[in-house]
Amino acid sequence: MRHKASEVQLDSIDRAILTELQDAGRISNQELAQRVHLSPSACLRRVKALEDGGVIAQYVALVNPRAVGKHGISFTIINLDSMNTPQLEAFEQAVRDTPEILDCYYVAGANDYLIRFAYRDAEDLERFHSEVLMHLPGVSRSNSMLVLRTVKKTTALPL
Repeated sequence: MRHKASEVQLDSIDRAILTELQDAGRISNQELAQRVHLSPSACLRRVKALEDGGVIAQYVALVNPRAVGKHGISFTIINLDSMNTPQLEAFEQAVRDTPEILDCYYVAGANDYLIRFAYRDAEDLERFHSEVLMHLPGVSRSNSMLVLRTVKKTTALPL
């Protein structure tokens, strides 16, 4: 579910709740309340308000790519042949419809988009580039960077 959250004023308790939930999203309300020094009912009200306000966008399970056979990560820069609105909309819709593309960002600078893709092996990477990536609407050029080692990766925003 996608919320359009305007900037919300967070107090120190809200920040503590969010920090704990970003670290352990499946923590019980009882444990969360203890960690942030609230009663369980007050803690639950705070969490519900953060959810309703769009501050907490969703809860997910983070899957280890290697555990499911995805041993490589590619960041790919995409350039389109045209930057007109219909071209952008067609490309972006095709990206949303392609489950293999994990992230896509419209970027400023000399390039148009940055995508992230997880792959099994060299053959899977080649297949993705030739059968998926280069068939997206308007793609004129791509440049991939293959991750050799992840130094830091987090989903937690500093509060």
